[in-house]
Amino acid sequence: MSTIESVTRPSVLRATLPTSPHRAAASEVTHVALSAGDDALIERFAPVFDRIAAGAVEREQRRDLAYAPVEWLREAGFTRLRVPRDYGGDGISLASFFKLITRLGEADSNLPQILRVHGGFIESQIESSEEAFRDHWFRQIVHGKIIGGAVSERTGVTNNSVRVSRAEDGWHLDGEKYYTTGSLYADWIDVAAHDGHSDVRVLVKADAPGLERIDDWDGFGQRLTGSGTTRFTRVRVADEHVYRRFNASEPRRNTLLTAYYQTLHIANLAGITRAVLRDAVAFTQGRTRTFGIPGESSPRDNPLVHRVVGRLASLAYSTDSITSALARTFDDVTSARAEGRATEDTYIQFDIEVFQAQQIVIEQTLQAATLLFEVGGASATSEARRFDRHWRNARVLASHNPAIIREATIGNFYLNGTPNNERFGVAREPG
Repeated sequence: MSTIESVTRPSVLRATLPTSPHRAAASEVTHVALSAGDDALIERFAPVFDRIAAGAVEREQRRDLAYAPVEWLREAGFTRLRVPRDYGGDGISLASFFKLITRLGEADSNLPQILRVHGGFIESQIESSEEAFRDHWFRQIVHGKIIGGAVSERTGVTNNSVRVSRAEDGWHLDGEKYYTTGSLYADWIDVAAHDGHSDVRVLVKADAPGLERIDDWDGFGQRLTGSGTTRFTRVRVADEHVYRRFNASEPRRNTLLTAYYQTLHIANLAGITRAVLRDAVAFTQGRTRTFGIPGESSPRDNPLVHRVVGRLASLAYSTDSITSALARTFDDVTSARAEGRATEDTYIQFDIEVFQAQQIVIEQTLQAATLLFEVGGASATSEARRFDRHWRNARVLASHNPAIIREATIGNFYLNGTPNNERFGVAREPG
């Protein structure tokens, strides 16, 4: 991709994707199909989402970790929706899945974040060529197991200081990770480690001896996501649980994982915008006094309040529409991958498309979360309502992968044809 013409076509989903030989793993996505209409799926999970939403403010006020909501989702089958039918899952499309993520984010934006690594693990196995490994873990997930993550660190030298080493009695895992989202709620934890020669992934039981999960996440938003520390002290690891050797110092060029992880954030942000609109309407309809007007008056009849709510409705429509369009692109690229039509260029362009959507959805969600306070004056700032959680949660989601970096990546791509060069590890010398 060296010319500007190659990067300005409408979008990857509408492009004619040239045939390219790809690894056999791409064919596995043919197991994934829409299992039910979106309306039926939303109706199926609506009672669970309503139950989660009903307790969201109280959980925020008391900082009650979301163990019960995670269990409700597990029991309802939410955690197996993307597992292909051949393995006992629902096999729904990504377009349908992201619609549900938006609705879940509207109920409580902590929940999509808690299950983000779990979903990414499923997607990585859909793309994998290791059938025995995939079959084993998909069966585990279908039976209710949840995967958490321990990948990132706060150290300045490396983002993978955790070491897996071989001893006479097998493998041992030692070290510490932070930002271990979902680990507090998980049955298994997917750990990025180093074996002295290369980066590896290691799966360990969350209650294994020597494994400590610490609730020390101190972000001002997404407070219930379990994104704090996980510590490993001579944690035993079975041979079959050391998997997928990879070069983390190279950008991902043959996978949808980068796009998946970022689109889940985008869908969650769209859910927050929906929640802002919901709360603005409910708050305004119940009010009998308008700021700056003495005596009893109805804010719902005030044209200035109309304007604010109209803007919030428009922002919710926009973020919802962008997320839906992006999700449909996922299904088109997935089909291209399954048919062997996806090339490196396909993934590069799709990552850029996701980054473009990210810029707008972040901006619009934060705008909506601020405008919410214009419908009610000082009373809207009451701690009892916790309307501030929408802005705080959106700001933390936006900060996971700074938009300013992505914006520069987009510009470099359009100007110079330079692909996204984000890496997920660092190069090392053996030893």
